[in-house]
Amino acid sequence: MPVIEFGVLGSVAAWDETGEPIALRGPRHRAVLARLLIARRGVVPVGRLVEDLWAGDPPADAVGTVRTFVAGLRRALEPERPRRTPSRLLVTEGPGYALRAEPAHVDARRFEHAVAAAADLPPAQAVPRLTEALELWRGPAYADFAEERWARAERSRLTELRLTAVERRADGRLALGAAADAAADLDAHVAEHPWREDAWQLLALALYRCGRQADALSVLRRARQLLREHLGVEPGPRLSRTEQDILRHADHLDPGPSDAAAHVWAQASASYASMVAPRARTRLESTAGLMRDLAVTGGGGLEAARRHRVAAVAAAEQLGDPELTARVIGVYDVPAVWTRSDDPAQADRLVGAAERTLLLLPPGASEAARARLLATVAVESRGTLPEGTRALRAAHQAVASARRLEDANLLVFALNGLFMQTFERAGLAARRAGIGAEITEAAARHGLFTYEVLGHLIRLQAHCATADFTAADRHAATADALAERHELPLVAVFTTWYRALRTATTEPPQLGESAYRAAAKSLEGAGMPGLERGLLPLALLCLRLHHGLPVTADPHTDWGPYEPWVRPLLLLAEGRDQDAVRLLASVPSPPGDLLYEALWSLLARAAIQLDDRPLMRRAQRALEPARGELAGAASGLLTAGPVADHLDALAAALAPHAS
Repeated sequence: MPVIEFGVLGSVAAWDETGEPIALRGPRHRAVLARLLIARRGVVPVGRLVEDLWAGDPPADAVGTVRTFVAGLRRALEPERPRRTPSRLLVTEGPGYALRAEPAHVDARRFEHAVAAAADLPPAQAVPRLTEALELWRGPAYADFAEERWARAERSRLTELRLTAVERRADGRLALGAAADAAADLDAHVAEHPWREDAWQLLALALYRCGRQADALSVLRRARQLLREHLGVEPGPRLSRTEQDILRHADHLDPGPSDAAAHVWAQASASYASMVAPRARTRLESTAGLMRDLAVTGGGGLEAARRHRVAAVAAAEQLGDPELTARVIGVYDVPAVWTRSDDPAQADRLVGAAERTLLLLPPGASEAARARLLATVAVESRGTLPEGTRALRAAHQAVASARRLEDANLLVFALNGLFMQTFERAGLAARRAGIGAEITEAAARHGLFTYEVLGHLIRLQAHCATADFTAADRHAATADALAERHELPLVAVFTTWYRALRTATTEPPQLGESAYRAAAKSLEGAGMPGLERGLLPLALLCLRLHHGLPVTADPHTDWGPYEPWVRPLLLLAEGRDQDAVRLLASVPSPPGDLLYEALWSLLARAAIQLDDRPLMRRAQRALEPARGELAGAASGLLTAGPVADHLDALAAALAPHAS
């Protein structure tokens, strides 16, 4: 089904997957669409549509007219849908219609999600998140239907949320020391919405922090006058306290350490921009280093870091200086613990750039620069078994160079690449534990805290594989403590999921399911699509297998990259054995990553049900080296139960008497 984007933060609109506007014909068609969007995927009875569209005075053929509008909308939204084929987007259900648009494809839903997510973020992450959310607004919500009674409540709700977002962003900017930016936003905001007392208080504080005490007091007097004369209310205690605090220069009004740091950052970055602008090479290297630091902030920071990193590498290549390109590529030594790339196409471009640069480097180039390029190839080639030999060789070469050079920074980066290439077969958790231990020791000795965290997470995963949760608990606690001390928000994603895995393994299945659903919330806005997509449903499916429960799933579930290895079991659960047989014939071997054993276990169970002996033997050979492990638990995220149980089931199905 093609992806359609819907917009209600302004006039009601729709865009196709290329970004082109979709013609929605007349105002009644748009009204039907708007009314269905307000229902949030719920069914709106035809009678309700008639009442809303004609405000209690419908024509005689109103029901037929509504159906005509719906048919017109379906043609506009799904022009390629064959005639007489049911719509999957604007569906008929019971007494009415529903628009099954995913929340991510409706600007208002994306706005709500972003604002809610920003509430739990520190100011440095919340401000850009709120800015991005506010940029979704093209005008008043449901602007075409400002006078319609049925749109009134939703318009008011969204408008209130927007005003709150503006004020939260200003509050965040104040916390970051950007008082001038906050004041500029708030000045226009209070002029348009004079009843917002919190906005007046924030504006006064912003002006005070800009060194404009007189203006701050004037703003508070103006607020008091407007509230009394035009709204007939007395200002609340916050405004009065703020005025008194400004008059006596209260200490708490002055910027704290975080504000001071933000001020230093702003001044330094401005000086850098003015002095270094002409020197493109220096700027590219600095950009790459900055992206390394930005990546560990998570969320939008991680996404932006990936995007700008690729641009910096491309710009460096254009300059024709391979040694510069090597430095720009190699400085981005961000620890990586998940073995599936967030953006495979981007990873391929980076590997290609690193390999081209290796060939172009002159003979006398730095050995450390070559080793960093090799480590980059190993890290970015994660989860790609066909490329495994080349990438594994690159990892070993990088580690050997780091040891020879006695370079701790390079060593932990190269070991990270080696970790990513320890998936040529099942049962290698012990080898990864050794790599994690070496990373932890080297990083702790040299103050490389991000890699110290990585080492603990790798060791956590390895202990999960052997169900040693006591040891895993110690590494999770240490990783959390380091993350809190050094402001590394993404670490909590992995430790939260680990604790859900432990619950799923040691407690009844209903508690495990609750723990997984709670853990999934930690991924919202984390900026790790390679981890997030399909993980929760896979975890719940593996939980059911682990506890011997029937396989069930919502047909609309997004299984993400795990679809090929999950689908045969789902087809069997639906009684579609022949479809499962056809699918199994073309399913590839699972990729070499942290879920290798889990996905082979799923294939093993499907093969047993269909008596697919060749596939059962392949699964048996693949899983045997991991007999003593929990299938999938090496991920630190989920498990399909003991590998030995799956191997025993395979052996029983392959026994002569079973044929």
